[in-house]
Amino acid sequence: MRGQWKADELLVQTIGGPKPAGSPYVWKWSAVHPLLLEACNVLPESFTARRHLGFMNPGLERGGATHTIRMGLQMVRPGEIAWAHRHTIAALRFVVAGSKQAYTVVDGEVCPMENYDLILTPQWSWHDHHNKSGENIIWLDVLDASLIAALNATFYEPYGEKRQQAKRSGEGDYVPEQAGARQPPLRYPWSETEKLLQKMAHLEGSAYDGLSLEYVNPMTGGPALPTLGCWVQMLRPGESTQAHRHISSAVYFVVRGEGETVVGDERLEWNRHDSFAVPNWSWHRHINRSKTDAAILFSVNDTPVFQALGLYREEPENSLQQAAAPLTPTPLGRK
Repeated sequence: MRGQWKADELLVQTIGGPKPAGSPYVWKWSAVHPLLLEACNVLPESFTARRHLGFMNPGLERGGATHTIRMGLQMVRPGEIAWAHRHTIAALRFVVAGSKQAYTVVDGEVCPMENYDLILTPQWSWHDHHNKSGENIIWLDVLDASLIAALNATFYEPYGEKRQQAKRSGEGDYVPEQAGARQPPLRYPWSETEKLLQKMAHLEGSAYDGLSLEYVNPMTGGPALPTLGCWVQMLRPGESTQAHRHISSAVYFVVRGEGETVVGDERLEWNRHDSFAVPNWSWHRHINRSKTDAAILFSVNDTPVFQALGLYREEPENSLQQAAAPLTPTPLGRK
């Protein structure tokens, strides 16, 4: 047992909000890609494992890119199959170097993996990866693994064979009818995403994130996955956003462009195909350093978790139209 007055002392330390979990950090493509190629020698055949390099945030003792999200890069060599399995961890793949001859099968649905396509593998769905092209296929893995581990709810099951049986030769980017139920898409093609982004490029966008679009589940209008929200944003040439912070954390991948993200007192400089993390409750803003070219960022956040629990907060205003942050009484040093 412990006296509650001890716990109250800890609560007083959170006046104004929690301390950000983890550190702002950039994983440079120029450093990661050579290591991924070297991993082919270390793991010449992936079998049931994955040739994946996970990004470790130096500010987190338990690892991960943020306190709830794990992120890294994965490679599948020509002719290789990453064997089928499933787990209660939800995951997504954002394709960095793809091909029409590469695909992921998710619960029997075939999802081609072309450049910058988004592929979802919802929790407890069978999935295996295939590369029938002549080139290495690379994608960004993002998972809610740290959250699921903290909840002690991790289950894993191998399929027992290399591959699962595909249900049809179509693609998983549609919404089919199945026994009266409609299944959300498993693939969001970049060709459609970029087209929509360019179509809306003339709009004002968000003061904090530029022109931002969310990948949504068309059946619910909610996030792509129950625990992970996916966004794509455009920073117009020379655009510099205003600083804000939110209780959710986020990881980013630079599709194109160059710039920097200022997190607190730190400047994270990024270029094409770099990845970076912004811890929760950290003031941050984005800057496109190019005066002629737009920058495009893909990002994943844990906002859906906080929304579901009624804990989502933003400052200085609520751009997602959620509840306002609790007011701090003043003066703090009352006697």
